[in-house]
Amino acid sequence: MNSFKNNYRRNRFKSNGERNFRKRNTNGHKINGEFNSGSDFKRKHPGRNNQNASKLIEKYNDLAREALSNGDKILSEDYLQHADHFSRIINSQEAVKESNLKLQKKEEENKTKISNDENIKEDSKSSQSSVSD
Repeated sequence: MNSFKNNYRRNRFKSNGERNFRKRNTNGHKINGEFNSGSDFKRKHPGRNNQNASKLIEKYNDLAREALSNGDKILSEDYLQHADHFSRIINSQEAVKESNLKLQKKEEENKTKISNDENIKEDSKSSQSSVSD
């Protein structure tokens, strides 16, 4: 058998038989005390923040101010770049909203124009039929 340097990595993940499925008693109900165990809590998306962009801008600006007051210009600039990133995200979201509103207005105008044209045609047809009668 070959022994590799990184052989310890093979056992990094649990095998299928060792997974911790929620244990249930015989009638299918959860065992008491298992529902609220804080040690098993994991976020669904650990790479994502649970805050909206405006709160994150405020957070990073505050962190930048604090780093600058501690004399760390590099860390302050890093936080300001994070804040700038989230401000660009807000600007792009607003631009998308505005373009969607413009499209909706154009569609509504086209619908009203089409319905007005149909009403005019119906009126002209009814006036022509009344003249011929």
